[in-house]
Amino acid sequence: MAEEPSGPTSDQYRRVMSHFATGITVVTAVTPEGQIYGITVNSFASVSLDPLLVLICLDNRLAGFAAFAPGNVFGVSILAEDQEEVSRYFARRGLDRSEGAYFEGATGVPLIAGSLATLECEIVDLYPGGDHTIFLGRVKACELQPEAQAEGALVYFRSRYGRLA
Repeated sequence: MAEEPSGPTSDQYRRVMSHFATGITVVTAVTPEGQIYGITVNSFASVSLDPLLVLICLDNRLAGFAAFAPGNVFGVSILAEDQEEVSRYFARRGLDRSEGAYFEGATGVPLIAGSLATLECEIVDLYPGGDHTIFLGRVKACELQPEAQAEGALVYFRSRYGRLA
């Protein structure tokens, strides 16, 4: 009897997926204790135009995971090409994420200043996704940020930052 081939390792999967260019966002919310929480996320996608839905995927071990409960609002700030340091800041572990260049959106959620565009979303559903949770959000507000309109987008490809103009 032939032996079943083993599946890919997580390292192999990570290498393969690094060849898929992604935009970079910072996702923000407020914890139950009232603290601002922000995290760099590239697992973000538009889902539906009717109703307006997006999804984000977050690691189940995040310190600020409790901020992303059904009914809560989260912000998505699409980063501009000059915001690599912002992305790196919010990707670090063990820092006070309440610090940052935030401004308040229409729903009261914190958003990142200088970003290309922002969305404010109400969490309507959660789905298990292995070591991550998939959050489905209904878009309550979205805006192109005028101060960043001349900028290109910050992207991630082959484990490096790049720019897309």
